[in-house]
Amino acid sequence: MTASAPNNTALPRRPRGRPSRHGQSYADTRALLIRRGTELLSQRGVSATSLDEVLKSVGVPKGSFYHYFPSKDAFVLATLDAYADYLSRKLDRHFTNPALTPLARLQAFVDGACQGVERYDFSRGCLVGNLGQEAGCLDVAIQTRLEDIFLRWEGQLAACLQLAADDGAVRRDTDCAALAHAFWIGWEGAILRARLMRSTAPMHAFFQLFRKALG
Repeated sequence: MTASAPNNTALPRRPRGRPSRHGQSYADTRALLIRRGTELLSQRGVSATSLDEVLKSVGVPKGSFYHYFPSKDAFVLATLDAYADYLSRKLDRHFTNPALTPLARLQAFVDGACQGVERYDFSRGCLVGNLGQEAGCLDVAIQTRLEDIFLRWEGQLAACLQLAADDGAVRRDTDCAALAHAFWIGWEGAILRARLMRSTAPMHAFFQLFRKALG
């Protein structure tokens, strides 16, 4: 579950103030900052990511940052929202794929996530999971947003599992909401261990256990 640069839509118009040096529009520059923020935060988290590094890497003067975001926390929130929306759309594509059975949809998501961490040579994790590990150091608004995102993802997975229960692929009395909750708790830990080991084995091991729990 790594992050490629999400596309941003409905970006705000540029306010009055210093224009971008590199000639891009306000919306383009803001999207570029979010994209670069996604890359760095998914690798390092908030504490190890400096605004100076983000701005320098995209050629935006430090004095211009506050034309795009009122604070670092606002930048983190915008980046978090872009990533969460991107992944939510990916989950929808997987979990509503009519060509696959509900459980095969979940398997396809897991396989794609494993390929993603390998593609980035285990340098990137889940941005939401990374920030969750720093919860004690984050602004309350960011903590709240992280929990809201997990709840959204849980709902998407629960709906997929409910389809599997309706089809008889898992027990009809399966508590899909509870299992979806447990999945994201374990999945984030599996991604962390995969990065430490530089192997997708923990991700596959967790999913095997999860499948057994489905019965």
